[in-house]
Amino acid sequence: MRIEHVNLVVREIEPTMAFLKIAFPHWEVRGSGQSDWYGKPRTWLHFGEDDHYIALSDNGEGESRDLKGHKPGLAHIGFVVDDLDGVMARYAAKGIAPSVDMTEIPARKNVYYIDPAGIEFEFVQYLSDIPSERHDYDS
Repeated sequence: MRIEHVNLVVREIEPTMAFLKIAFPHWEVRGSGQSDWYGKPRTWLHFGEDDHYIALSDNGEGESRDLKGHKPGLAHIGFVVDDLDGVMARYAAKGIAPSVDMTEIPARKNVYYIDPAGIEFEFVQYLSDIPSERHDYDS
């Protein structure tokens, strides 16, 4: 089992797509189009690779969930990356600071960023292939 995609509704597609392109410069628009969502037109696109992507739709209304609040909803989306330092350097070069500083334990390190739409993304690099080490939450 694997997750193929996550579907996000944003006010504007371009800022979130540009934010993700920093972390994943090799991602491409796989497809796009226009649709009607319960009487409201919207543009959608699939941004990613052949096997997984983020679906983005525009015309979102209202504010994103307060990440410091307690309302149900999306807290963050996590990505496994091979070079966390490289991802962090690309964000730093664009003047984007982490929302939560990098943490590092013996088997992994991770960091969080919030995109212009208010969606938080986690990037994690595993430093071990041993599941019991990777899943050590007490370190």
